[in-house]
Parts: sequence; C-alpha cells; structure tokens
Amino acid sequence: MPETATGEGMYVAQPQSDVPKEQYAEESPANGFLQVELELNLKLGNLRFQDPVKYVYNPLLYAWDPHENYVRTYCQSRKEVLFLGMNPGPFGMAQTGVPFGEVKHVRDWLKIGGNVYKPEIEHPKRPIRGFDCPNSEVSGARFWSFFKSICGQPETFFKHCFVHNHCPLIFMNQSGKNLTPTDLPKAQRDSLLEICDEALCQVVKTLGVKMVIGVGRFSEQRAKKALAGEGMEVTVKSIMHPSPRNPQANKGWDGVARTQLQELGVLHLLTGPCSWYPDAPALPGF
Repeated sequence: MPETATGEGMYVAQPQSDVPKEQYAEESPANGFLQVELELNLKLGNLRFQDPVKYVYNPLLYAWDPHENYVRTYCQSRKEVLFLGMNPGPFGMAQTGVPFGEVKHVRDWLKIGGNVYKPEIEHPKRPIRGFDCPNSEVSGARFWSFFKSICGQPETFFKHCFVHNHCPLIFMNQSGKNLTPTDLPKAQRDSLLEICDEALCQVVKTLGVKMVIGVGRFSEQRAKKALAGEGMEVTVKSIMHPSPRNPQANKGWDGVARTQLQELGVLHLLTGPCSWYPDAPALPGF
C-alpha cells in the first residue's frame, strides 16, 4: 500500500491519495478550480507514455491534500492575474502539491501543509518525502522569495493573483533525469498539451483572469495558443523563468522580474499604492 510522509519524517501505510470521489457541488472559485483539476486528472489518467519516459508522477493525486489546502486558502475570489508555470519540479510541487512549491516557503510563508502520499511507481533516486524533503527547489525558492519581499504577506499577493501549472505531471527517464513536456515524442506531447490547454481555458474562465503571465516562454506560448483557439480575449505575457539553468536568472532574477512586472503594469497589484512607481502602466481592463 502507498505511504505518506508524516511530520516526523517517517512513512506509514495510507491510501494512495485524498482526491474526492464525488464532484464539488457548491459554486465558488475554489470549487470551480478544483473541479477542473479533477476532470483533468481523469483525462491524464488515460494517457500512456513511452520512451524516453519511464516514470510519471502526478501530485494532483498523491499530494491532493496540500494542493486542495493551497487552493481553498488562496483562491477564495476571482483573480485578475494568473502566473503560469510549465510543470512541477522534482523538489517543488512534486513534494508539496503547490506550484513552484519549495518546501520552506510553502510551509513557513504560505502556511500550507497536508498529507503527501507516494506515487504508484517511484524512482529510487527521486523519492517523494513531502514536507520532509531536504532538497530545495531553486526556481521555487527564487519565485516565492521574490514575491514575499515585495508583498510582505501572502494575502497581498493572492488578493489579485494566483499561481498554476499548465501541466501537473512530472516526467523522468530511466536514470531519474527530469524531462519537460517539450522532451516528449511529438504524438505524446501533442495529446498531453491538448488536454492541458483545455483545462487552462477552463481555469481562466472560472477565475475571470484578465492577464496570464507565463513564467518562461513555453508557458506564454501555450497560453496564447490555447486561449486564442477558444477565442478568449485575455492578455498573455511572460516574465523570465527563475531556473538555475538560465544564466541570466543566476545574475539577478529578482531585479529582472521586478522590471518586467512594472512594465506589464502588474507591480502595483502586488505592492498596493506605491510612490516608487507612479508611472507604472495600468493593467489592461483596469
């Protein structure tokens, strides 16, 4: 039977996940968002992946509990801006169920916790330890540290914004190397992205999003394609990805992200009235 990571760093036998068996009936932004993800899980469960993919993790199954806590805590209202990542990292959302979910920031700043179980098939070099994971996700640490520095409290960030991943799956090859959706063979990639595109459009409708900000070019391009295909008039832009694989991000991602958000007219949503940026352009639709 699958196991779950406890607060003491031990593992005990538990069911595979806390994903509900029934639909969410009550209408609310959080319930609508979670319902989209339940339906996404069903569709993703029908996909089969071949070489080079050997392992697939879905934290929307084994880490549903903290993920649902994240959504219910910070998605209580409609959102103007959706920050969109590509897919989970092995030491971020893979462990905590929260996008860019580096353990310390999720636990200590976002104050999110919950049961994290084991994926059905686990790579020995990529164990799921939940909130006991000793590794830090650099991208996630940079992402949430930056917004903590300018927002102060999570409530300031989530008053107007939310964070979501285009694809919830983590892919690995035989050695445990992380694979992104772009590394998949074309037929498998197209089937996956079509399903995720559809879910993204539903999320944007559910939350009333006016601007999607891709964290990296891939997310921006997918959002543009998906939303244009549905005839949805939503502004789509991007900011630099904080990945340590990006040499520019390693030279000072915070400064670049701040400048880009100012240029997009979003920074004032994160800081409130601020005399530092009196000439910041207004977010489209405001």
